[in-house]
Amino acid sequence: MSRRALIRMSPEEIDAFLAGRHTMNIATIGPDGNIHLVAMWYGFLNGNPAFATFAKSQKVVNLRRDPRITALVETGEVYEELKGVEIVGRGVIHEDPETKEAVARSVADRYFDVAAPADLDVVIAGLVNKRVAVEIVPEKFVSWDHTKLGGVY
Repeated sequence: MSRRALIRMSPEEIDAFLAGRHTMNIATIGPDGNIHLVAMWYGFLNGNPAFATFAKSQKVVNLRRDPRITALVETGEVYEELKGVEIVGRGVIHEDPETKEAVARSVADRYFDVAAPADLDVVIAGLVNKRVAVEIVPEKFVSWDHTKLGGVY
């Protein structure tokens, strides 16, 4: 069996990894053909990773022109700990208030430590105002989990 096959995550392992509280790097194609890469906190919509961002942001402008998107979530400080998931797909922009609120709530639940429900509503309002929700619809996953190698290089 190849090393690549040994470190590949199963679909269940990918889901569990993405459910963790990580930062996702988002890559879209800029107007000059170069890659536009940014780090985002993310939540989920329809079981897919999703994030809230300003409607006029460069990544949204890029996605309106070309919906291709690649995202990367990775962890680990040393080789034996490296884990990651690359998602290649397309970005679907949602502008309706219900979807924007659902994504904002998912992000806020994952990253903001808010005790009072009223405070959470304030956080969500800030994540919805002048923003859109972007759902990453996966077409391909690439994954690696070097902990599966048992410390063998």
